[in-house]
Amino acid sequence: MKNIWILAQTSGEGSSELVSEPLSSQETGTKTKAPEPNGAGSETSRGGPFGDYGSVMLIVLMMVVFYFIMFRGPRKKQQEHRQMVQSLKKNDRVRTIGGIVGTVVDIKGDEVTLKVDESNNTKIKVVSSAIGKNMSEETK
Repeated sequence: MKNIWILAQTSGEGSSELVSEPLSSQETGTKTKAPEPNGAGSETSRGGPFGDYGSVMLIVLMMVVFYFIMFRGPRKKQQEHRQMVQSLKKNDRVRTIGGIVGTVVDIKGDEVTLKVDESNNTKIKVVSSAIGKNMSEETK
């Protein structure tokens, strides 16, 4: 590697000039030339409508959106399911999350007794959280 070129560009208000120079193999450090317009220092100014707080506000906004997507939606569905299970009453037609369709016979605490076959009088007990849908409410 005989020649290394270093490019530098200034971003001043006046003219921006591109300066390049080759480094010889005897030079040990890196060297750049960037003329400063009007003898100004090397202060960098951040523009934009929010100034220095723009990136912080963007992160906060992303966290709020993340909260609504990840937590608020499922919590709302849980609350609707809980209300549906609490509003169950005798003779409601329901479908479990396993796909079993039956009629509510009895509700005791966390257990719901379903009649699944009228001819044999077959009943099963399921946990109330296993009720997926109240089909009686759809027909009303």
